[in-house]
Amino acid sequence: MTLFSRRILGGRPVMQRLKGVAVGVAALTMLAAAGQASAAGTLRIGMTASDIPLTTGQTDQGGEGQRFIGYTLYNSLIEWDLSSADKPSVLIPSLATSWAVDETDKKKWIFKLRDGVKFHDGSAFNADAVVWNLDKIMKPDAPQFDKRQSAQGKSRIPSVASYKVIDPLTVEIDTTTPDATLPYQISWILMSSPANWEAQGKNWDNVAQHPSGTGPWKLEHGFTPRERAELTPNKDYWDKTRIPKLDKMVLIPLPEPNTRVAALRSGQVDWIEAPAPDSVKSLKEAGFKIVTNAYPHNWTWHLSRIEGSPWNDIRVRKAANLAVDRDGINELLQGLSIPAQGYLPPGHQWFGHPKFKLEYNIAEAKKLMAEAGYGPNKRLKTKVIISSSGSGQMLPLAMNEYIQQTLAEIGIDVEFEVMDWNALINVWRAGAKDPSAKGATAINYSYFIQDPFTALIRQSQCNLAPPNGTNWGYYCDKDMDALFDKVRNTFDAKEQDKVLQQIHEKYVDDALFLMVTHDVNPRAMTTKVKGFVQAQNWFQDFSPITMDP
Repeated sequence: MTLFSRRILGGRPVMQRLKGVAVGVAALTMLAAAGQASAAGTLRIGMTASDIPLTTGQTDQGGEGQRFIGYTLYNSLIEWDLSSADKPSVLIPSLATSWAVDETDKKKWIFKLRDGVKFHDGSAFNADAVVWNLDKIMKPDAPQFDKRQSAQGKSRIPSVASYKVIDPLTVEIDTTTPDATLPYQISWILMSSPANWEAQGKNWDNVAQHPSGTGPWKLEHGFTPRERAELTPNKDYWDKTRIPKLDKMVLIPLPEPNTRVAALRSGQVDWIEAPAPDSVKSLKEAGFKIVTNAYPHNWTWHLSRIEGSPWNDIRVRKAANLAVDRDGINELLQGLSIPAQGYLPPGHQWFGHPKFKLEYNIAEAKKLMAEAGYGPNKRLKTKVIISSSGSGQMLPLAMNEYIQQTLAEIGIDVEFEVMDWNALINVWRAGAKDPSAKGATAINYSYFIQDPFTALIRQSQCNLAPPNGTNWGYYCDKDMDALFDKVRNTFDAKEQDKVLQQIHEKYVDDALFLMVTHDVNPRAMTTKVKGFVQAQNWFQDFSPITMDP
């Protein structure tokens, strides 16, 4: 029996302790009751989310929320080029046609806006709308301020100090300090219609069922929580090349992997996110397409650095990293991963040359644990927060159980606190000191590593600990902060890459996270789905897709 087999078969798996089967049966029953026969021009997608993402503008449900509701119903000033499967995505103009930092004042940015854009309700998009949308997440005393959207969006733009209208098609945004990463931050901020908010009685709950953005898709008939949302094309979309070709796109929450697979096999959906890895071979044999591509993702345990955390000892952090059998995890995932060699994927332009090697070395791990004062008579006991599903979380229950068993071999006994993905996101935002963390010293969180700020800065800068940001573990290192400041003040891309390499080297050499693997973003779909190009990105363009009859 292989090491892989012993770990999977030994003990009672976490997923058997959950009620995933009952949830799956209920979901399939609901789908069958809906009686949605496959029709030409209608694409039905089984998401990993357990609910329809927030529809008012700033989405919840992590990257999946932004993918299916954010960049479909809405636009940002700056977005990502999602047209190619062969090269990494870059930022491109969207509602802003251009943006530039003031050469005499590097804290001042000027955004030129696209003329003639209309919200779904017919009202005009302009500079006033941009300021209104920033106020809705930044200013608690603004009439349109929305706590739920602020929770999703404010932490994305910590550099923003102020903003103002210059003219109807020009906005100025000022940062607290010079920050070359601002365009990446702004790409997360989505524009809702001020006129629609007024028309819906200035009530965001009403807006949720009747949203109005500028995006290529509309949500015209509301949605049913935890059941379905139907998106239809915006025939008046400002980018005529991206008007959707489908008649309808239906989003269905199916958080349990085997339930998603069953729904695809039975013809109740046409496409599923993250199929169960052990189903991939049989799905291929049954004629389904499996689409994968490398994308900027990592799967980690974010470690707490608050007082009393065992992870404050670098020997323990390194020992845990040496005890992870990443090739075994890849086998568990049927090869649908890229084993980590660092926080960033191997070959990444910011990878650099870290000295600490993420090899599987139990002997060295035990030696480090002994040096830290642990051994057979003194085991380290700790709690880790994990999710049952979710955007980018891959196969979280089985993967975490696998790691739990490998860490036990070196004297680290892990108890799991399992929760819904959206609940876990809320705990992540609250931080390791918050009561919602229930004393956990790590949280399993898959990170979007597509840009310098989101990849490396926002979870590790001293002053971005909660409530100011998402440095969940309260890590603080003056040398790391100095590197972050250097990135913000380096506006030349090649020079910025050199600084980012230094940051990543420090991430790895200091073993800041438990660094495990990188996803390849698998999707399974029927051969009826045509025209989809899987970009190297967390987000995707659904506009070119068609369905064969």
